Amino acid sequence: MDIFQNTPRTHVSGLDDVPMPSIDHQSVADLIQRCPEAAETPLHDVVGLANDLGVASVWIKDERNRMGLGSFKALGAAYVIAHDAKAGRAKGRTYVTASAGNHGMSVAAGASAFGASAVVYIAESVPEVFADRLRGLGAQVVREGAIYEDSMAAALKAANDNGWDILSDTSWPGYYERPHRLMEGYLMLMREAIAQVPEAPTHIFLQAGVGGLAGSCAALVRDAWGSAPTIVVVEPELAPALVASVKAGKFVTAEGTVSNMGRLDCKEPSLIALKGLARDADVFITLTEDEGTAGADLAQAHGYPSSTSGAAGLAGLVTTQQALAIGNNARVLCILSEGPA
Repeated sequence: MDIFQNTPRTHVSGLDDVPMPSIDHQSVADLIQRCPEAAETPLHDVVGLANDLGVASVWIKDERNRMGLGSFKALGAAYVIAHDAKAGRAKGRTYVTASAGNHGMSVAAGASAFGASAVVYIAESVPEVFADRLRGLGAQVVREGAIYEDSMAAALKAANDNGWDILSDTSWPGYYERPHRLMEGYLMLMREAIAQVPEAPTHIFLQAGVGGLAGSCAALVRDAWGSAPTIVVVEPELAPALVASVKAGKFVTAEGTVSNMGRLDCKEPSLIALKGLARDADVFITLTEDEGTAGADLAQAHGYPSSTSGAAGLAGLVTTQQALAIGNNARVLCILSEGPA
C-alpha cells in the first residue's frame, strides 16, 4: 500500500483543452429512466463492518445488478448509444471498443437494444466467462494482446479500417465527446447515493482503472457536498495510472505486470478523469494484490460477494484506516462496482 496526499491540489500539465467531468445528472436521469431495465440500486448500511472497524457508518452502494448487466458500467456506453438513438444515429452502426469485461457488456447491450452491432476487443488476460457473456448479448469478441492497451490499439485500428464507431470508456487527445458523455452516465449512481445516505459521508472511497467512475462521482460529490468529504482514489499497485500521472504533474504510462484486479488493470488514465481527479481527489492510494484479495474476502464475509476489482474501495478503507485516521465518527461510503468474477 502506498498513499499520496493530493494537498495542495496538483496541477497536471497538458490538459488545457480537456473538458472537466460533467455534473449534469438530471439529463442522465431523464434519459435512463425511460429504459425498461432502469431501477435504483440499493445502498446498504453495513452495521457489522462499521462495528468491526470502530466507525459510525459504512455504506455500500451496490452496483452488482445494475440494469441486469452486473456492474456500474451499464450506465456508460449504453447511455451514449441511447443518445445516438434519440438523434436517429444508432440503427445499423457498428460500435467497436476494447474492454476488460464490463464496459464491453454495456456496449453490447446498448447496440442490441437500438439496432446496432458491437465488436469488443479483449486482452488475453480477460476471463473467458466475460467473453461468453459478451457473445450472449450479440457482440463479436476478438482477443488481442496481453493487456488492455494492446486490445485498445487493435480496436482503434479496426475502427479506422472498417469505418466503425469507436466507443471507448477512456479519453485521449482529440477524443473527448463520447467518453465525456459516457462518464456522464455514471453520475446516476452517485445521484442515487446522495439521495440515499442519511447524511453526508466524511470519507468516500472510489476505485479506478482509467478513472471514469472515480472522476464522474468525485465531480458530483464536490458539487453536492463541497470540500467536506475526503475523497480517496484506489488503484492497483501494478496499474497506478492516475496517481503516477498526478505525482509527475503530467500524463504518464504506468509500469507494472498484470494485476488480479483485472477491471482496474489499466496503465494509462483517461485524460478527462485525470483532469477532474487532480482537482477533486484528496488522496490516491495503491493496493497490493494481497490487499485487493482481502477486500473481496471482506465483502464476501459480510454477505456482499464481489471481485477484487469491485471491492477495491472496501479494500482501500481497511488498508488505510489507521494511516488516514478514520476514527469513530467517520461515515464512509464505498461503491461495490461489480459482482464476483
